[in-house]
Amino acid sequence: MQSLWRWGGEYFGYRDGEDLWTQDGRHVGKFNGDEVYGSDGCYLGELVNDRLICNTSKRSWRSYSFAPYAGRVGYVAFANYVGFAMYAGHEDFPAPEKL
Repeated sequence: MQSLWRWGGEYFGYRDGEDLWTQDGRHVGKFNGDEVYGSDGCYLGELVNDRLICNTSKRSWRSYSFAPYAGRVGYVAFANYVGFAMYAGHEDFPAPEKL
């Protein structure tokens, strides 16, 4: 299990195998390499330097869809980190409440 933060420094949740989970226990994505896709197969973002970020030029990318697993027990979030400077052509990974 790998804890993950968004590019801006906010705690997101964790990676368990190829699955992306929010801190409150929702299964919101699957990893395909370093890229993350939502349950509908749409590109959500990717893992760069152990942080989640979205490359805006990949928004049209698609992968396989999947049925999310049942929720897990949530837990108290880790502290936030200082954010990184945003790369050109990128934006922060969507917040857990938007997925």
